[in-house]
Amino acid sequence: MRDAGAGMGRMGALARVTTTSFTERVTRLLDRVDYRRVESVEDREAIYRLRYEAYLREGTIQPNFTKRFSDNYDEMENAWTFGIYIDNRLASSFRLHVSTPEAPDIPAAHVFPDILNPLIEGKKILVDPTRFVADPLSARKFPELPYVTVRIGHMAGEFFKADYVLATVRSEHQAFYKRVFGHRPVCPPRPYPTLTKPIALMMVDAHSEREHILRRYPIFRSTQFEKRMLFERPTQIAKRTAA
Repeated sequence: MRDAGAGMGRMGALARVTTTSFTERVTRLLDRVDYRRVESVEDREAIYRLRYEAYLREGTIQPNFTKRFSDNYDEMENAWTFGIYIDNRLASSFRLHVSTPEAPDIPAAHVFPDILNPLIEGKKILVDPTRFVADPLSARKFPELPYVTVRIGHMAGEFFKADYVLATVRSEHQAFYKRVFGHRPVCPPRPYPTLTKPIALMMVDAHSEREHILRRYPIFRSTQFEKRMLFERPTQIAKRTAA
């Protein structure tokens, strides 16, 4: 997941909290959360500005006069960008790509082709979450925000029946993904386009780890209806209705 977690410096400590009270706090927060698939120009611009501020704050991009941060991957047909709103205020954002035989290209494959291209050529389904950023005020006010945000990646793995869910992250964020999802690093960090700091590739077998993740973090459970609302495109809805 991107240099996944700009604005989320407390990830490592949070990952070790798995008590019932934590689950209750996240559940209460989820009641105030609205996951929105970003489609309007206004919502996209708000997220691009949030990205810019988060990455600039962490020193992973250079300043630019537009004060926004986006790339060509945002426009790909197999890309989904989400805003996570708490009480109708943008708190964080999350993007993901899904590699399928019909639309195989994903950002991570351009940086780790030696590892990912054989899987793509073998028709494995890969979920590649990136551009995880948070509003600093929201991150301080809601320490459970990282879990609420990355929940989207878990839901995507279920919805698309992924073989692997990736995490392209800086070294200091690897512990979070290992503890929460069981991700394992598969290679040392490499230069990542548009970022000034190197990124490592981590992967998790979505089939073998799914139940383990849900036992530890029941807040990642979701209904098929919720997943369809997030990930299903209008063309998919039309096909399903016609069928």
